[in-house]
Amino acid sequence: MEYTRLGTTDITIPRLCIGGMSFGKVFPDFHQWVIDQDATQAVIARALELGVNFIDTANVYAYGTSEEFIGASLRNLGVKREDVVLASKVYFNEGHLSREAIEREIDGNLKRLGTDYLDLYIIHRFDYATPIEETMEALDALVRSGKVRALGASAMYAYQLHNMQAVADAHGWTRFSSMQNHYNLLYREDEREMIPVCRQYGMSLTPYSPLASGHLTRPTWDSDSVRSTSDATMRGKYDCGRETDMPIIERVAELAQRHHVAMADVALAWLWARGVAAPIVGCSRPSRVDDAVRALELTLTEEEIAFFEEPYVPHQLVGPLPRPGDVSQR
Repeated sequence: MEYTRLGTTDITIPRLCIGGMSFGKVFPDFHQWVIDQDATQAVIARALELGVNFIDTANVYAYGTSEEFIGASLRNLGVKREDVVLASKVYFNEGHLSREAIEREIDGNLKRLGTDYLDLYIIHRFDYATPIEETMEALDALVRSGKVRALGASAMYAYQLHNMQAVADAHGWTRFSSMQNHYNLLYREDEREMIPVCRQYGMSLTPYSPLASGHLTRPTWDSDSVRSTSDATMRGKYDCGRETDMPIIERVAELAQRHHVAMADVALAWLWARGVAAPIVGCSRPSRVDDAVRALELTLTEEEIAFFEEPYVPHQLVGPLPRPGDVSQR
């Protein structure tokens, strides 16, 4: 396994992260494709065997049961706390990123995961209702208290990230060290502004949906998997770009065949070539972890990278919450 540093911190992370959105109990109004406790533990066990000790989750994934399953798995496997890098999130909860909400939610995160600290605490979205100063001061207090080692951000506008970092700097508070953004061969909008801002602040990129919810793993658009047929969020992200994105998928399939590798290998290799620290991969069974790790063996040439990127056309932003009064964005 290859490793890198999380932003400018002293935290070492593998070049892959296991996504906890795949773990948890099935609820009628939430994801139908999550896996149970035993299957979660099997995935985590295999990941740790291969050196992938970075696990990402959130307080809202499967209504907190993702965190519970991860915590139980680590206890059952006898994993030392210092041997795993745990990340979770806050925002989709009462009070969003208010001081009160952050102080309440971190205790819930820690309890469900069965730990007394998080390596990385990520704000899931930007909060329009809470002053930036209140949020950044509350997050900094978590770092100073030892409940959190580092801070991260997720989908938002680049100017919002810049403003939050500037507030942290002005007050001597902890900066964000990572950005969990929406980034893959079918969605590259963050190359315009977000990624340059992240580079300016020395932040690591740990993108979600690196395989475009499976679209970059097969030569056809549609699939009969449980997730493909039940995940309305996934369809909202990608279906509107079907016609413009299929040429990219076809080129990924062509190059994968040329290299005698899976399409997913090519899609992940492209992210690493573009400077991503650790894409977040969802794994429903242990063999999927092996598949993701195998992708590290593939190195793309500049000509191959250009071949993938040439058909790309601009997309509507998907991820940041619309600004109040802004109805032009999904």
